[in-house]
This record gives sequence, structure tokens and C-alpha cells, in this order.
Amino acid sequence: MRGRSMAKNIMIQGTMSGVGKSLLAAGLCRIFHQDGYRVAPFKSQNMALNSFITAEGLEMGRAQVLQAQAAGIEPTVAMNPILLKPTNDTGSQVIVNGEVYADMDAREYYAKKTRFLPEIRRAYDALAKSYELLVIEGAGSPAEINLRDNDIVNMGLAELLDAPVLLVGDIDRGGVFAQLVGTLALLAPAERARVKGLVINKFRGDKSILAPGVAMLEERCGIPVVGVTPYLDVDLEDEDSLSERFLGRGAGGAVDIAVVRLPRISNFTDFLVLENQPAVRLRYVGHPGALGTPDLIILPGTKNTMGDLRWLRESGMEAALLRAHAGGTVIFGICGGYQMLGEELCDPHGAEGGGAMRGMGLLAMRTAFSGKKVRTRVRGSFGALSGVLSDLSGLPIEGYEIHMGESRAASGGLRPCTDIEDVITGVKKEDGAQKDGVYGSYVHGIFDAPGVAGALVLALAKRKGISLDAADTVSLEQYREKQLDLLAEGLRAHLDMEAVCRIVNGDPGSG
Repeated sequence: MRGRSMAKNIMIQGTMSGVGKSLLAAGLCRIFHQDGYRVAPFKSQNMALNSFITAEGLEMGRAQVLQAQAAGIEPTVAMNPILLKPTNDTGSQVIVNGEVYADMDAREYYAKKTRFLPEIRRAYDALAKSYELLVIEGAGSPAEINLRDNDIVNMGLAELLDAPVLLVGDIDRGGVFAQLVGTLALLAPAERARVKGLVINKFRGDKSILAPGVAMLEERCGIPVVGVTPYLDVDLEDEDSLSERFLGRGAGGAVDIAVVRLPRISNFTDFLVLENQPAVRLRYVGHPGALGTPDLIILPGTKNTMGDLRWLRESGMEAALLRAHAGGTVIFGICGGYQMLGEELCDPHGAEGGGAMRGMGLLAMRTAFSGKKVRTRVRGSFGALSGVLSDLSGLPIEGYEIHMGESRAASGGLRPCTDIEDVITGVKKEDGAQKDGVYGSYVHGIFDAPGVAGALVLALAKRKGISLDAADTVSLEQYREKQLDLLAEGLRAHLDMEAVCRIVNGDPGSG
């Protein structure tokens, strides 16, 4: 037994952000689940714009949602008690136990974050009572010497929870030996003693070439290398700040879909199901010159609607979108992107900095922001859609809402996009708007239900005069399950799982 909890644990820390901690944690969750353990993920503090709404209407980071799915369990906010959603370069909305706590700048949060330790401990203990094993994920690097004094997510958390640590380095970026040796050199002796194994991640090529370096690393550090894991060919969602998805998928597809890469883009997981359509070329576009002539332009969600609308305007992207619409391109806005399509955005209570802005004017509606955040799960169907996407009419929807504003029609001639029911309250309502090839909705995951993405692609192809075979034969959930199994298979082949299990069990011979 470790500390006050009943569950055993293991913690994944990295030499820097983006070394693959989240996917390694997900892979370990899947391996332990396959081996019959009741396992759950835990990350005390996550910083991400990709969030998720639980069955209770609470908000958490999507990395732990994926890890929960890998473990075969329903995600709960106890798996991620603190979520930071950046609102600008120096500030974030702080979410505690799934609910908005406050907006803070970085200095204020740094000074106050240790007050959240009791919440972190309570969340962890709640999981430890229900599960046999917890896979804990750190954040960034434990060797950030300016952040160590009041750390609540790396070595400070490992000490609080008495957790053994696997330290992961990224060989794909180069300098992996310096990453690992340097990180260990900057740790205090007690922190260094917690590191029981090293992992070299994202390796490409012949592993035998690394053997001399691995031997020298073990000799210099006195810690075993428990795995050299390859750059695995798995398709799973990753942290938004370092996502390679923004490079685009499906080059040469018959249907060209452009997602506007807003500065504060959030919940780009809405488009994973479109990436997996074989006929789709999905691109993330960050400047007007790259827009081209897509079949569909998607304005995604954002953590700062008014700020990103200002960027659209100043960058010339808004003018490019309006020209594309005038030329007949279909436009679909989701959440913040939907709000931008209206005539006006007002912020009388300062939720996004205050003031009012002219919208893009493509939908006759007005959005008003308030301090109240809508967080809920929804289900329903598309309404009677007109225009290019009419074949989606009546198809099912299941997703979630997470937004600060409320949008209302400013004049007639506007029809709703969907008819949905709040899963938590049972309240039914109309959502979104549509007119003249422009569609908008507050529902994240609006394309995820079986059949929807395929119907969307077929409708866009039909407009081009292209005949495609029926698509979308595998659901997104089935696809994700397969990818998680492939991740586990790859890690089993390249991690010394016997050594990892000895570390979990506190074997004195480990580390």
C-alpha cells in the first residue's frame, strides 16, 4: 500500500512537453486493462483547449478521457481535477472539479495553485478507493527549476502520492541522452530517487544502433532503460498545443475540407471522424493564401471568440471566407465559430474582455456573452436542412455543449440547424441556424454519430458531380478502440513490462 490510498500507482513524467506522455499513459492503461486490472488515469493539472463534458455536465481534459477509454471506464472529473484553458498568452480560465473557478493570469495562478492540493488529494483518493492501479501523467518537465517550489503536477505530486516515476525522453527531436541526463541532474536527490525507469520514445530505425548509448545512459544514471519505443503508427487524439494534426490529413482526397486554424482553436477533436473518411482531404488553414477553393470551410470552436474574430478580420481571413461563400463554398460553424457567423457579438459583463463587435454577417443572429458557462451533453437530430447538406436532415446527433454565449435570431428567415435534448435535464430545444449554404451549431461532436460524416462527404461529392461509394462503415468509437489496441500491442513489444510491473509493485530490485 502506498501512502493513505489503497491503489498502487505509477507516474509518467517527461523531459519536456510533447514527448508522448499522454499516449504512453493511455497505452499503459490499455495494457493493464487487458491484463485484468481495474485501472484508471489521473492528471492533477491539465492545460488544454480540448475539453470534454462528463455525464454529470462537468468539464475535464480530453487526454484523460482517452486514457479512461483505454482503461475501459467512464471518464470522471476526479481523473483531472484541475484544468487550465488558456484565454490569452498570459492567462487561463481555471476549472476545478469540472466547474469554472476563476480567470487568472499566470503569476496569480502560480502564487495560488497550492491551495488546490486538498482538491487534488480528494480526487486521487476517490479513484484509489475504486481502482487497483492508477496511471498518473505529469506535465511539461520536472526540471523546470522556476516552478519546483510549489509543484502540484510533477515531482511534488509524486511525493504527495508516493508514486514511482518513469521518465520519458523524445529521440525524434534529437538530444535524447542530454534530455534524460540533464533532467536527472537538475532533480533533487529525493526526486531523482523516485525515477525507477527511463523510456526513450519515438524511435525510428534499427534499435541495435542505440545499444551503446543505452548502456552508457544506464551506467551514468544508475537507472534502467525499460523501453525504447518506436514512433508508433496509431491514430489517436493528442494534446492540442503540439498537435501534428494541424499539418493536415488525406492529401489528394476527392473532397477538400478546410478547418480555419484559429489562434485559440478548441475541441478540434470534432474533426477526427472527418479525417478518417478516405475520400476527404482535411486541412487546417492559418492564413488566407492557403485557403484555396475547398468544398467545405469549418469555423471551429475557440476559447476566445471575439479575440479570434478580430484575428480573422486583421489577418484577411474573414475577407477570404466571405469571398469563398459568395462563390458558393459551404460554411459550417461550431460553437465559437458559429457565433462568429452572426451579425453582432456583445459582451456586457466582460466574459471575453467586454464591448461589442460586428460579426461576419452570414447569419441574421446576435450573440450575447455572460459569466455563465453552458456545460451539458445532448442528443437529437439534424433538422430540415436546406441546400447542399439537405441529405443530413433527420440524421442522429450525440455530443456536448460548452460555451459562454447565447445566440438568438435577429430577424426572420433563419431556421434551426438541429433539434436536440439536454441529456442531463431532459429539456428539448432548437439549436443553431442555417441559411444560404451557411450552417452553425453549438454541438461539439456533431459529425460523430454513425452515418453523419459519410453523409456529409457524399453530399459534398454529389455537388461536385463525383460518385463515391458509401462511406463511414466503421464508427468513430470502434476505430478508436482498434487504435488503442494497436497502441498497447506496440508498447508490449518495446517496453519491458515485467520491469514496469516490478516498479508498480515496489520491488526493491527495480530502479
